[in-house]
Amino acid sequence: MRYRAPSRAAVALTLALSGVASVLTAFGHPAQMRVDGAKLFSDVPPVTTLSDRVFVPLRSLADALGAQTSIQTHGRWIVVTRNRRSLRLRVGDPHAVLDGMPMTLKHVPFLVRGRVMVSADTMQRAFGVHIRYDALSARVDVHTPGIADAYSGGDTE
Repeated sequence: MRYRAPSRAAVALTLALSGVASVLTAFGHPAQMRVDGAKLFSDVPPVTTLSDRVFVPLRSLADALGAQTSIQTHGRWIVVTRNRRSLRLRVGDPHAVLDGMPMTLKHVPFLVRGRVMVSADTMQRAFGVHIRYDALSARVDVHTPGIADAYSGGDTE
């Protein structure tokens, strides 16, 4: 087979599509996260997928929930402790330990700009919080059981 240069129409279409994608990316905004109605600020926002999966920054959310986070350099374990619950996990490893019992994560933790991201499912399972993602408003709402909502669910901003 011989190489054929792309047609002008193909090049023009590619340039147009890449321009549209660039504009959409530039004007898109990352999902924001709220914990019991209060906006959570983090240098790395939640990561969402087209299938509405949500990955949250572990330390930011753990701190907002009042949990303690530590890193055990031996074995590279990340340990998050909240009340009497303890979650041990490692970046890139589907195996974790919850309250001394082994568990398999559906989605492995990964790094984004040096921050550990875990699936919302993992946080819900480990600490009993309820996490809901609204794709239309690009908002992740985290509710802890027993905490009354301080707002009616609407956003005044």
